[in-house]
Amino acid sequence: MNRETRSATLLATLGIVILVAACGPATTPTPTPAPAPVDTTIQGIVWQWVSVTNQSTGEETSVRSPEKYTITFNADGTLNGQADCTTFNGTYSQKGGLTILGASKTGLCGAGSLDEQYLALLNSVAAGGPDGAGGLALETAGGEQRMLFKNGGAASK
Repeated sequence: MNRETRSATLLATLGIVILVAACGPATTPTPTPAPAPVDTTIQGIVWQWVSVTNQSTGEETSVRSPEKYTITFNADGTLNGQADCTTFNGTYSQKGGLTILGASKTGLCGAGSLDEQYLALLNSVAAGGPDGAGGLALETAGGEQRMLFKNGGAASK
């Protein structure tokens, strides 16, 4: 190969190297994250409220009649339950944690009932899910109050 041919080949090779370098490395598109899965393990069960614990003081209040304080999460995003002598319904969301939206009751129970406290706690829920022992744990914002529920059986359809 003569000198002119080598120079032309060298220039062509150098041009290709510069062109490839200018283009930069190939980029792989970043996949869009999948939406958070909906936890269906809490649905279709009558959850019975057994206790609430104030996480900052450690004070725990047991519920004397858990069967009178229930909540059921339905697959369509609605919920319903019992707060002592009255019933309630509302909706819930599991986007970014579990939140209960507008659980409202149909009546008043009176002195000695935990219905007002129960609904106030439910309307403040910011997180929750299975507790790992077959129950359900719900927490208010910041984890201040932790409500525990036991499985009361399948909800009637």
